[in-house]
Formats: sequence, structure tokens, C-alpha cells
Amino acid sequence: MSQADDFTFPRNFKRRYPVAVRGEGVYLFDAQGKKYLDACGGAAVVTIGHGVPEIIDAITQQARQLSYVHSSQFTSWAAAELAEVLAQKFPGPRQHARVHFTSGGSEATETAIKIARAYWLARGEPQRYKIISRWVSYHGSTLGALGASGNKVRRQAFSPLLPAAMEHISACFCYRCPLGLEFPACALACAEELESAIQKAGAENVAAFIFEPVVGASSGAVPPEGYLRRIREICDAHGILLIADEVMTGAGRTGKYFSVEHWGVVPDMILLAKGLASGYAPLGAVLAAEKIWRAIEAGPGSLDHGFTYQAHPPTLAAGLAVQRYLEKHNLLERARQRGEYLSKKLDALRALPCVGDVRGKGLLQTVEFVANKNTKAPFAKEFNFNFRLFENLQARGVMVYPMRGTVEGGAGDHVLIAPPFVIEEAQIDFLVEQLTLAIAEVARAAQAAGAGGS
Repeated sequence: MSQADDFTFPRNFKRRYPVAVRGEGVYLFDAQGKKYLDACGGAAVVTIGHGVPEIIDAITQQARQLSYVHSSQFTSWAAAELAEVLAQKFPGPRQHARVHFTSGGSEATETAIKIARAYWLARGEPQRYKIISRWVSYHGSTLGALGASGNKVRRQAFSPLLPAAMEHISACFCYRCPLGLEFPACALACAEELESAIQKAGAENVAAFIFEPVVGASSGAVPPEGYLRRIREICDAHGILLIADEVMTGAGRTGKYFSVEHWGVVPDMILLAKGLASGYAPLGAVLAAEKIWRAIEAGPGSLDHGFTYQAHPPTLAAGLAVQRYLEKHNLLERARQRGEYLSKKLDALRALPCVGDVRGKGLLQTVEFVANKNTKAPFAKEFNFNFRLFENLQARGVMVYPMRGTVEGGAGDHVLIAPPFVIEEAQIDFLVEQLTLAIAEVARAAQAAGAGGS
């Protein structure tokens, strides 16, 4: 499609995008007939694979019966059924959690922030409005969600517009510890920084702490043992709400339905999106613990917040069908098993001179690239290692999710690998084989261009 014939507003006017026409299993096909292994599920979205007939049939049936109602006027059976399924998955002791549906992850973050505010208003503590999050994090592209995010590359252009009520502490990122420490000698200093931030802001002013249990696009960092439990203890000590952003990790990607389950931590709210409907429809959700909605129910009785398309019946039908498909085919166990296999295969990449680290959980894995392994110095930002690697792999028929900005100043390159849970071991072998070849080619180009670090 030429630029003259295209009326869409692209993400990048300097790129030409292939036209996708079909998806099947772990593959995508473009208008020229080329096949791509979708090794990133788009953006860690696709879990059950492309083109599953049961999901499409569920959407179609729901659309025939009821295509739309506004959530201020009606509810629907699809909303009730999916909410019950998700509420029963809330970790920890059984409680009556409730679910607020959205159209995606950014909306889920915005909703959770407003629910936190409504909770404290209902509790008679209107001074609690500050939200604390972490640097090298990402919670969404809308201004409130971006304000909570700590991805400096994505924040940069919009920083004058971002809310001032958002505070940030150091990332929990062992490979590039911002405090210059090493685990376990660090005694979880990055967690203790939350305590310091609360004291500085005044505990009576802090509403919530929001975090990604396993960081998504910004770094792929996995917390060390004890970190999440310490964060929970600090929040409990000051009566602060703990919000787990599981937009990328939820619905099974790490091998458990929620990634917090790996560490036995129970948040007060959990955000879901991406894999919730596996890309068959735009769907997100906020799961709220019973204490939260009970307080709002007993106070104002309503939440002055909503979106036009929240709880959209065909979209909810897609989400419900995906949950049933996950359970029917035991795909969470599949994600765990395939995740272990993928992690083992990717670990071999550490032998390459420019691979600094491989990290992840389940089918959410990250490979970071460095120009110098000893100093962890990144490639020159202008060389754009991550995107060159993406283009090289795309030409080979493999899709990964490229990112930069893991290092102060916007440098630092990594790719996210998050394939559908139905990926086979042979397909993982092909992925790692092509990734190895592509890394070597791009590294040679970087050396020729003098893009190395010191």
C-alpha cells in the first residue's frame, strides 16, 4: 500500500507496514503471502493462537443477540459470567472480589487510579491522592497511565502534561540495579525505597503503589525472592493500596493465572488486558478486592467514572470464550512448560558477545543487548540496535517486540519474546535459530558503524 493510497495515521510515517490478512495458530500472513512466526503475540497479547473458531463463533452469537448496551443503563449475562470467572481467580483467601471492565490496559490503569481515589474519599481521607510507582515501568499511554509509568523514553515528549501527583522510586532491576547494589547483599534496598518515599510524601497523603510484578516492555525485569512480600508489608504498614499491573502478565502468560501467585502476594487491585481476550477483542479489567468496593458501596454508593464501550457484550463474549478455551486445553500448564523450554533455549544466547542478559518468567522473556559485557555499556542510541534486529527478523519471517531505553538517557536495547501458548518446541527452535543469526548480523553492522560502547 503506497502512502498516497493510505489514509490511516500510522505510528511511524517513515515506515512501510506489510498488510496482514490472516492469522492461524502462531502464524500471521501478509497480503503478499509471506508467513511470519508471531513470537511476540503482537505485544504479548495473543495467548491461545490466531483464528480459533470457537472464539469467533462466541463473538458472532453474542453480536446477533445483543451488540451494545451502555453500562449506566444495563448489564448483560456476558458481563455477569465473565466477572464471576475472573473474581474467582483473585488470589489469596476466598473473598467477594468485583470486576470493572474496560477496553484495554491504559483504561484499566486509569480506572484503578480513580477507584483508589474513590476508596479513600469513601473512607473519609480525601487527602490521600498520591500514587507511587517505579522507574523503568510502563502502565499505559493515556496521560494518567503514562504519568504513573516510569518509561522515560515514552514520557519524554508528553512530560509537561503528566500529573504531578505521581511519585517514582527506583526500579527493581537486578541486572542494572539503579542503586549499584547486588542481591542478596542489597537487603532489598529498592523495596525499602518505597518506605522512604512514603515517609517523604507523608503516609497520610499516599493512596496507592502500582507496579508490574514482572516488568513488561520497559525491561522484562523479574523481582528477586522477598521483594514483593516486602512491598506488601510496607503498604500494609501504612494502609496503602497495592495495585498489581498484570496487563501483560495476567491470564496465564507466566504459567500461573496471575504472576503475583509465584510469590504468594495478594494485591488490593489487579489489572488485566492483552491476553484476557487474546486479541480477539479489545478488553481490559480491574479486579477489586472486597474491602474496596464495600467501602465505596457504604459511602457514595457509586463510582463517577466510566467509558462508552466498557462491558461491551461481544467483547466480553470473546473474553469468556478465551477463558474457557484456556481451561479446556490446559494452556496455563502449557505456558509453564513451553516457557521453561524457551528460557532454556534463549539462555544459550548468553554466549554471544553482544547479549548482556536473558530474563523472564514463563512465556514472557527478554533478551538485552550490550556493546560491552564487562561494563554493560549499551550500543549507541543512534544505531537503533533493537529496531535493526526487528527488521532483520521480520525479513526472516519472525516477529519480536523491540524496545529501547533500559539505560539512563534513552539508550539500551532489548527485545521481548512472548509467543502464543500453543507454540511448539520445534517452532521455538526455529525462533532461537533465526534470532541467533539475526543478532550476529546486526552486531557486525554495529561494529562496522562504530556503534559500540566502552
